[in-house]
Amino acid sequence: MIVKTVKFTRTDNGVRIKTWGRPSNEFVKNVLFQHVAMASGLKVSDVTYQDIHGTSATEVAVKFDCSSKNPCSGIKLQDVKLTYSNQIAEASCQNAGGTSQGYLQPESCL
Repeated sequence: MIVKTVKFTRTDNGVRIKTWGRPSNEFVKNVLFQHVAMASGLKVSDVTYQDIHGTSATEVAVKFDCSSKNPCSGIKLQDVKLTYSNQIAEASCQNAGGTSQGYLQPESCL
């Protein structure tokens, strides 16, 4: 499959290959995403993450990677406990602002 020289506008997601967390004999291979432009016009604000507990598949369990043109605002973290491989996970924030309260693991980056 080739996705080449395209511009995505008004999309929920850009380029991605969606997978499910269940056993499968299916596969995806020989994929090329090339010369892709994605307009960043979505403004995210006033979102609450409350009473979330679990295990992350990656070391960075909380990631807010927001647009510099449309930063995320009003993000609220409350009582979040996430681990990674029985260790304390990490949080990463870019162009995101908000508040946090209660128990937080990983430590809030907001």
